Amino acid sequence: MIASPVASNPVPSDAPAVRCARLTKRFDKQTAVAGISLEVRVGECLGLLGPNGAGKTTTVEMLEGLYRPDGGTIELFGQSWSQGHDQRLRERLGVGLQDTQLADKLTVLEVLRLFRSFYRGGRTVDELVALVGLKDERNKRYHLLSGGQKQRLALACALVGAPDLLFLDEPTTGLDPRARKNVWSVVEQFRARGGTVLLTTHYMEEAAALCDKIAVMDQGRIIAEGTPRGLVDGLGMVQFVEFETPCELDQATLEQAASVTCFERRGDRYRLCLDRSLAALRRLLAELERQQVTPIGLSTHQATLDDVFLTLTGRALHSDLPDRTGQLQQAPVEAMRR
Repeated sequence: MIASPVASNPVPSDAPAVRCARLTKRFDKQTAVAGISLEVRVGECLGLLGPNGAGKTTTVEMLEGLYRPDGGTIELFGQSWSQGHDQRLRERLGVGLQDTQLADKLTVLEVLRLFRSFYRGGRTVDELVALVGLKDERNKRYHLLSGGQKQRLALACALVGAPDLLFLDEPTTGLDPRARKNVWSVVEQFRARGGTVLLTTHYMEEAAALCDKIAVMDQGRIIAEGTPRGLVDGLGMVQFVEFETPCELDQATLEQAASVTCFERRGDRYRLCLDRSLAALRRLLAELERQQVTPIGLSTHQATLDDVFLTLTGRALHSDLPDRTGQLQQAPVEAMRR
């Protein structure tokens, strides 16, 4: 866990909180980050979205000054790590790691007092305990906390120096929905005070709830960037229909008779994309009936960020499987590419 003392320098009004260009990082012969560019304005929340191994954590660690990039430039509040501004920049950052380990026998209060003692200024221990909702656990030892409580304590440590910019790497991985939303609440309160956030996540719901902008990352590259709504709208006015059947569907006929624009099959599971209208859905059901297909567990939904990622990459965000069998038409993808 890295946190920082209170900032003494005002944020330049014309400089973004984060700007990187053509950022590259290699480990041995493997390229982890392949020439990406990002910008986060002061007060914004940018979500770096992608599966495990996409390069998100490596990107964030370069922005935090933990790794030197092999190529490209980084500026935080208009200043560069390579220009002797390291201490000034660290004074403005708070960092929440993906996995934080604190001393088991220390209580919540003792942990926060320890971290607070490192800094010249910042938040009080009582303020932090209230902020992250750990009043009832203030005297509980770290190893007795639940996963969600540990994550909130780690977030409090990142906020102890009242940073201007907060980096959060997978802040809610492994948490149940209630604990996840508790962490979201803390992040929203930080933003309400004018803070800037860059977070990595593979939870679509988290990105949609917290982020002003999203950069979708895969295999070390930014493959799409925009607002959550804009990325979804880039797919067009579509709906997705999913069901199971052991039958072999006639793809060409479905595309012609029911205006199916993308067709995916994995085993007995089908996923079809069609116009977002009841008329299109009725035509699909009529054609399935004509083909004597009984869809099992049929469901339909409007496009989400999950569908954006699936369309862009050919696989689900949580899947480590290779590209799926079946074809998805990629017409909407080019409209979303940078």
